Amino acid sequence: MSRGYGSTEPRRVRTPRKGEIPAMVEQILGHGKLKVRSSDGKIRLARIPGKMKKRIWIREGDVVLIKPWEFQSDEKADVVWRYTRTEANWLEKRGYLTL
Repeated sequence: MSRGYGSTEPRRVRTPRKGEIPAMVEQILGHGKLKVRSSDGKIRLARIPGKMKKRIWIREGDVVLIKPWEFQSDEKADVVWRYTRTEANWLEKRGYLTL
């Protein structure tokens, strides 16, 4: 039983935890960096950490979960999670996503 792509088995959606903010990818800048518009209205430079770089492909328009840096929190953040289109719709219905 696989839970991979195309599976009909229900999957639990990861909700934002303390300090994490949903955001939408506006532009891909290269070298693992993205320009994202977060749900708090700020545009940040987000970095894709090394453990996600090769495993997850992020495109413009994708909804991601970011964790702002403690230093320069209004300007920079790390990408924690990428949501699928279905998961993003679920988040929007529940009120987690306001972009």
